[in-house]
Amino acid sequence: MTTNASGAGRVLYGCMGLGGSWSPEPYGSADVDAAEAAVRAALDAGITAFDHADIYRHGKSEAVFGEVLARDPGLRGRITVQTKCGIRLPDGGLPGMYDLRGKSILRRVEESLARLRTDVIDVLLLHRPDPLADPDDTAEALESLRRQGLVRRFGVSNMGAAQIAALQARLDVPLVANQLEMSLHSRDWVEAGVLLNTPQAAGNGFPFGTLEFCREHGIGLQAWGALAQGRFTGRQETPAEQATAALLSRLAEEKGTTPETVLLWWLMRHPAGIAPIVGSSDPARIRACRDAAQRPTPDLTHEEWYTLWTTARGTPLP
Repeated sequence: MTTNASGAGRVLYGCMGLGGSWSPEPYGSADVDAAEAAVRAALDAGITAFDHADIYRHGKSEAVFGEVLARDPGLRGRITVQTKCGIRLPDGGLPGMYDLRGKSILRRVEESLARLRTDVIDVLLLHRPDPLADPDDTAEALESLRRQGLVRRFGVSNMGAAQIAALQARLDVPLVANQLEMSLHSRDWVEAGVLLNTPQAAGNGFPFGTLEFCREHGIGLQAWGALAQGRFTGRQETPAEQATAALLSRLAEEKGTTPETVLLWWLMRHPAGIAPIVGSSDPARIRACRDAAQRPTPDLTHEEWYTLWTTARGTPLP
């Protein structure tokens, strides 16, 4: 299995769907069983990197994953565990907010380690930028975690090139990952590079140059929402989505694989080396991504890649 710059697999499993409801209510044994089924399906597909965040299901996603690790003590040594911190959910009348203060990072990591039942996090990502954070304070917390052996590598999520550069300048170790929303549905990341000098550029919010910056500095790109919430492999809401679903099915049949795999291949075909994150909790849908995880080179031609892009756009490229 090939890996991306973060040291994780070319495909990751996203654990946000594990742990039951999005409420503080406790999880039950059925939730642990469902988590174990999803983890086993990911392993069957050749996926050995697991992506978490401390806020997923109010911490229950990490907790049920920790229960799965406890059921199989040898599993931890065979996988990569990644988690994120930096978002605080609404609580006690306070709004949701971002918090990358050093003391908050240290506390959140300690809580994640306890829930995950592990003594080290392989990769820690800062979940979203915090406008009030002092980057020196943030960097010192990360260095402290590294010195204590609690976190091996660091990255970011939902950050642009300038934000990454400012943090990297304060760290003695390289940032290894930037996790962004990228899919055939959420296309701002790729369209930012071709809409320059066109009227459509004004509606594109992706920070131009971020992909190029990450490639230049060896920062692995991870794509959350890679399966586009089923828009092309389940429900379709627009004529463009229906046409794209039909095209995916045809290409999958021609290549002897699944539409889910072709959808992930579209991301992986980009030369930036994008690692998709599979977020479904359905074991069958997870296993449908097997060829994306196990075939090191995506089986899509230049022409097929562009045909998928323009079909999903519903309009020609400028």
